[in-house]
Amino acid sequence: MFDPLRVPSGAIAASPVFFPVHHRDPMVSRASLARAPGMISNAFFFYKDRATRDQVADGLRLRDLVDHPGILMTDSGAFQGFQRPLYLKNKTIVQFQVDLGADIVSPLDLVTGPWEKRTVAEKKLDSTLRRVGEAVDVVGDGLLAGVQQGGRFLDLRSRATHELVAFGVRYLALGSLVPFLTRNHDVGLILDIIKDSRSITGNEMPIHLYGAGDPVELPLFYLAGANVFDSSSFAHFAIGGWYMTPYGAVHLDTHPTPGWTCHCDVCAPVPLEGRLHLSPHQMSEHNLGVVLDSIEAIRAAAEADELRPFVDEVVARHMASFPASRLAASAARL
Repeated sequence: MFDPLRVPSGAIAASPVFFPVHHRDPMVSRASLARAPGMISNAFFFYKDRATRDQVADGLRLRDLVDHPGILMTDSGAFQGFQRPLYLKNKTIVQFQVDLGADIVSPLDLVTGPWEKRTVAEKKLDSTLRRVGEAVDVVGDGLLAGVQQGGRFLDLRSRATHELVAFGVRYLALGSLVPFLTRNHDVGLILDIIKDSRSITGNEMPIHLYGAGDPVELPLFYLAGANVFDSSSFAHFAIGGWYMTPYGAVHLDTHPTPGWTCHCDVCAPVPLEGRLHLSPHQMSEHNLGVVLDSIEAIRAAAEADELRPFVDEVVARHMASFPASRLAASAARL
């Protein structure tokens, strides 16, 4: 359905692509991370550690820090900048990512909350576009994530995409949509934004949906037009006691989704009644496996030209167990 993701180093990953979020204290094993075609790390966390910064100046690279053979993407610390002042220049953190040897580099965009009014969203969009323009010059022939902002306003999002394409950006990243990823799966606006973005970029450009990592939503996002995802959902869900399935996450006070049983290395030795009592690390391993299995299932359905029936089946099985969910209503917008 979409072209493979290619980076200047020559590495290739078939669509869809999922990058686990990973730093120095992973909740999952190296073997589990290696199943993914790459990962995303926060360059700001490395930058703010003076010893690491000095080592990078002496030649240390991101691949040495994260020990993954695949495509390596870095975030700029934009979310941390949304929470507190970073006292960090956009050009500085972009150059640091280039020095790290990241395959995909991110600008220091301005995160826009869904509650923020239009005037604020527009001002942050303008600033983000200026920063992307700065970053284009710094990155040169490298691959820069052109981050789309615009809050909840579809016309601002559309304007952002048009301007990013005009910059010559070759990789579109949809920012600040994580707050719209609710437990109730009301993702209609996200689907509209993805569809609009894809109508502007055409099918060749990667469209990366930041923060998307719930297996039941990924098929809808891919059908809408996004083909790269990243998330630490597998760990955050586990810490909260949420056990992922392809048809919706379940908690201790619920029951596993009927008709689906996991046979992963974590779950296989554990009786069914004990699987919701896995340790956070065990559950993270399981959850990441479910995410990656879902990505493979989406790819197989797309290659067989059966993506729409696959999405319909996922939605139907989800709604059978979670009738209050908004996933079906969201899917109706596809």
